[in-house]
Amino acid sequence: MNAPRFYCQEALAPAAVLELPAPVARHAVRVLRLGIGAALFVFDGQGGQYPARLLRIEKDRVWVELGAWQEIECESPLDITLVQALQAGEKMDFTVQKAVELGVTTIVPVESRRSVLKLAGERAAKRVAHWQGVAVAACEQCGRNRVPRVAPLQRLAHWLAQPASDTLRLVLAPQATLSLHALPRQRKIELLIGAEGGLDPQEMRAAQQAGFQAVSLGPRVLRTETAGLAALAALQTLWGDWGGATSSGEGNV
Repeated sequence: MNAPRFYCQEALAPAAVLELPAPVARHAVRVLRLGIGAALFVFDGQGGQYPARLLRIEKDRVWVELGAWQEIECESPLDITLVQALQAGEKMDFTVQKAVELGVTTIVPVESRRSVLKLAGERAAKRVAHWQGVAVAACEQCGRNRVPRVAPLQRLAHWLAQPASDTLRLVLAPQATLSLHALPRQRKIELLIGAEGGLDPQEMRAAQQAGFQAVSLGPRVLRTETAGLAALAALQTLWGDWGGATSSGEGNV
């Protein structure tokens, strides 16, 4: 079994003795049942990681001793922003989790006309914070040492109004005739995925006017929770580290 990995925003330094944040400590001792001397890794989301050993336990409080910083990365060479229209139920959690595993850099939740889920104000802020936590947990699991950002919720029209220079903008559309294979290789990509029922015709026109190219993944119509993840996997295979390209670090599939 691989040593568990924990995200900590506290200042990290070699040979430091660190008290783990309360939620992390509870997970370590109550869920994973780690004991004194257990090996683990700690990372702050900015790159690299620290090997550590569990030093002391007092009820739900846990202290660890950090080792030497390790410059280990498994980031994709692609800089992908997933612009995902709000999905109902637990679909957004699933999409955020798997998108992080598939190497996205940023996730932008947007409200579109066909979004079943509607959020605003404090409720929206709490849900975004929850999705950021899902992203952190996905990084702990998959080995990423840089945590993708989940941006504040905004309306799709507002996102489309923002300029995006030197960025390949793609939107999936079942009726599109353009395939990913036909596009020139790019490093910086924005991928727009609609909610249940997709984007409405006006939103699709607005997206294309904003520079998004409509592409198809084949003859089958994919659900919103499938479409984005399938596209991300295809992009990593064509231009990213699934096809042999690597960033500064090494990773495992």
